[in-house]
Amino acid sequence: MSTAPNGLSSPIAPFAKPRGSMTDRERFLATMRYEARDRMPLWDFGLWQETFELWRETGWTVTPTGNYHQDMARFFGMDEFGYGGLENGLCPRFPEVVLEDRGDTEVIQDGQGVRLLRPKTTASIPQHMGHTLVDRESWETHFRWRLNPDEPKRIPEDYETKLAEWQDTSRNATVALIGGSSYGWVRNWMGVEEVSYLVYDEPALFEEIIETIGDCICACMEKVLADGGRFEAVSFWEDMCYNAGPLLSPEHFKRYLSPFYKRVMGVAHRYGIEFAWVDCDGKIDELIPLWLEAGVNIMFPIEVGTWGQDPVEMRRRWGKDLRLMGGFNKRILARGRDEIEAEVHRLAPLVEEGGYIPFCDHRVPPDVSLENYAFYIECARKIWASLD
Repeated sequence: MSTAPNGLSSPIAPFAKPRGSMTDRERFLATMRYEARDRMPLWDFGLWQETFELWRETGWTVTPTGNYHQDMARFFGMDEFGYGGLENGLCPRFPEVVLEDRGDTEVIQDGQGVRLLRPKTTASIPQHMGHTLVDRESWETHFRWRLNPDEPKRIPEDYETKLAEWQDTSRNATVALIGGSSYGWVRNWMGVEEVSYLVYDEPALFEEIIETIGDCICACMEKVLADGGRFEAVSFWEDMCYNAGPLLSPEHFKRYLSPFYKRVMGVAHRYGIEFAWVDCDGKIDELIPLWLEAGVNIMFPIEVGTWGQDPVEMRRRWGKDLRLMGGFNKRILARGRDEIEAEVHRLAPLVEEGGYIPFCDHRVPPDVSLENYAFYIECARKIWASLD
């Protein structure tokens, strides 16, 4: 192992993208099918904005384009992946306005009708101050009509150009069709406490909201797929777990969310999409069997956390039916090179087996130095896939 990242002296130079006999799209599909591939896919989930800015301040030579996740992927020679589809959430969104200036912070209303206390200078999570969605009346007045799938603004102005890209199965990039969210969106719109009460106090309203969201998502997906769009996976977002387990009980998940996922995946399967991932933070163990039963077969980003989530143990427990993405402990990336290299070696057998694309278990935080991250990429290329 060379002492300088990528075998280069500081400042760190861009990594050349490894050559291969497959497109990035073909490589993703082969990996998730446990088939032969030319090499392992090289992905990451991206950076905190603060990390991007700090690395540039310390000499990173990347040229920013406005998409710092994409800038990172190109600099480190990663495979291409992206997302496609129509806007399937609130449309139009609520107007984003500043309600109160508090010096270093400000109270805003965001596009989901949520009042937030937001720092002006950091990317830390803002504090919820209040919500527009509080009961059936506010649902009918402010939200239901924003989930009309026939709203013309859901179709982007450059739809024909994007559709041509999505139709092209000879393209290089892996593209996931956006599948939206169920509980995660409602939790955002109402807050954790209020949605938790809603499930018990007004279950019919909760069910109606989830069904309305599902109607909108299925119609948006059907439009793109019927127009010839072809995708390698469906991408969901939930963030419905914390460090001790799910925020919604498995019983309620099965009653209200399993039908949602089965509907959406029914559309996907009719058009030949084999894979779907859900982006959910926290301890997801109790919900994994329900997601698998509903057709979601990739978990992401496998947050390690204080509870010690581990992709190796997840494969042992759930077998090859469960595919995995993520799971490289971001705290290790902030430590020394010996620990980074040891973790790359530990995950190597799972990488070789297939059905797994490793990367930082969440976006790379600012306590990870550029030098450490470059060293991690060098190890990944040499140990996981013999890319260099």
